[in-house]
Amino acid sequence: MTEFSSDTQALIRPDFSSPFIEIGREEWARLAGETPMPLTEAEIEAFRGLGELLDLREVSEVYRPLSRLLNEYAQGVREVHRRTRGFLHREQDRPSPFVLGIAGSVAVGKSTVARILRDLLARWPETPQVQLVTTDGFLYPNAELERRGISHRKGFPESYDRRALMRFVSQVKAGMPEVRVPHYSHLIYDIVPDEYTIVRNPDILIVEGLNVLQPPSNERPLAVSDLFDFSIYVDARTSDIERWYQDRFLKLKDGAFADPSSYFRRFAGLDEEQARALAHEFWKGINEPNLVENIRPTRARASLVLRKEADHRVQKVLLRKL
Repeated sequence: MTEFSSDTQALIRPDFSSPFIEIGREEWARLAGETPMPLTEAEIEAFRGLGELLDLREVSEVYRPLSRLLNEYAQGVREVHRRTRGFLHREQDRPSPFVLGIAGSVAVGKSTVARILRDLLARWPETPQVQLVTTDGFLYPNAELERRGISHRKGFPESYDRRALMRFVSQVKAGMPEVRVPHYSHLIYDIVPDEYTIVRNPDILIVEGLNVLQPPSNERPLAVSDLFDFSIYVDARTSDIERWYQDRFLKLKDGAFADPSSYFRRFAGLDEEQARALAHEFWKGINEPNLVENIRPTRARASLVLRKEADHRVQKVLLRKL
């Protein structure tokens, strides 16, 4: 029998109090209808994160129907914008981009979800220009985190320049022709000075990050999630995410960590037992507290939840009721 935590049971309980419709894998796959499958196995291989079992079937049964749903939402939002411009007699204004937020824990696979959706959505004729931005670029530089005394809380909400993130999404929604995003390097584990990603009038902007669904607060009455047209939370059991995190850490130890430029090169010489012990320490000291305190509480704010099982495959979808 499938076991869920009490908060997950509350989220998916099939009664009238739930804000979500629960859709099983087989039923969800049928909703793709005649939507074409434009990606090849080779392209999917390029999207796959470390340790993820992503294949053509997973993309076809989970992400193909999701791209169809998102296309419907994007066209609906565009129609609302058209009618509003007509009401205001400002038909010449360019439609605002459709903004999609994707949230979830470290190692849950949200970056892979974002990359797949970027390419699938760009294949729809109505939305050929799709750009993906991760919130890593809005982390404070390491020197600033150290100055503030929060280096140990990197990835927590306070480690991001939330004002800059809000300004960026607002500028894209307002139709600015070019907006710059600072470049973050996972190799050096820091913001790269004077390097930027340029966002140029996309039809769809995907914003992916740990804390993109944070609610407003007394200090911040407007949250970046208020600017999203649709949002996705990638969910799984905590125990599964920790295992994926440890497996990924071991693969990085034998790969990227061995690069002389890597911030984590001091871990490259650890044996497997030492590496797993260190990954467990990082998980329990940083990533799990952030998940429990900040990330998972935002799950119920999503438009849609992708629920993964232990093999990394999505087994059910929770879609917010209209």
